[in-house]
Amino acid sequence: MSARVLLVDDHAMFRQALRGMLEKEAGIEVVGELGDGAQVEEAVAQLTPDLVVMDISMPTVNGIEATKHLMARFPQLRIVALSAFGYKQFVMEMMEAGALAYVVKSSAGEQLMQAIHSALKGVPYLCPDATAIMVAASRGDRGAQGATARVNLGRREVEVLRLIAEGKSSPQIGQQLHIAPSTVDVHRRNIMKKLDLHSVVDLTKYAILMGLTRL
Repeated sequence: MSARVLLVDDHAMFRQALRGMLEKEAGIEVVGELGDGAQVEEAVAQLTPDLVVMDISMPTVNGIEATKHLMARFPQLRIVALSAFGYKQFVMEMMEAGALAYVVKSSAGEQLMQAIHSALKGVPYLCPDATAIMVAASRGDRGAQGATARVNLGRREVEVLRLIAEGKSSPQIGQQLHIAPSTVDVHRRNIMKKLDLHSVVDLTKYAILMGLTRL
């Protein structure tokens, strides 16, 4: 019997490429595809896949939240995370949400089938990039705190992060939040330290992923 696979990714061309690759594999049947995590619970209920290939960065509901909801409702479902992001906190949050495997998109052609076959057997799998991230985290790197970084951001830090992602300068953020620009800079440094991110571009990507801004 073929394993039933559902593809969830907001890039249509990438989904088509994945479908083409998976349909060449014996024992794999692609039963559907989605472009938004908000629809995935209903799709799983209707299509009854054995495994979901889940992108992380999607509109409305990101892959981390979608995975949490799926695992609460369908605990036997296998989920393979597929992401363009290799940040520590993304790997750790996705695995904590219930994914059995994590593959970086840049190596999907080589690694995805291994991840799928492992996950179908109930065996965790990390692509080499994700493995390196987890090893570094287990050795006590500050990025090891990434799995709880989102929770540990204070209310003011979340506000500052959102405004940074929207392209606001420290003086503009300070004026909007009624705090000094120097205080904004302190918040910025603290946010970068907590998230183990090192540039405004990375902060913006994180804010978009977590739904703090719709840029």
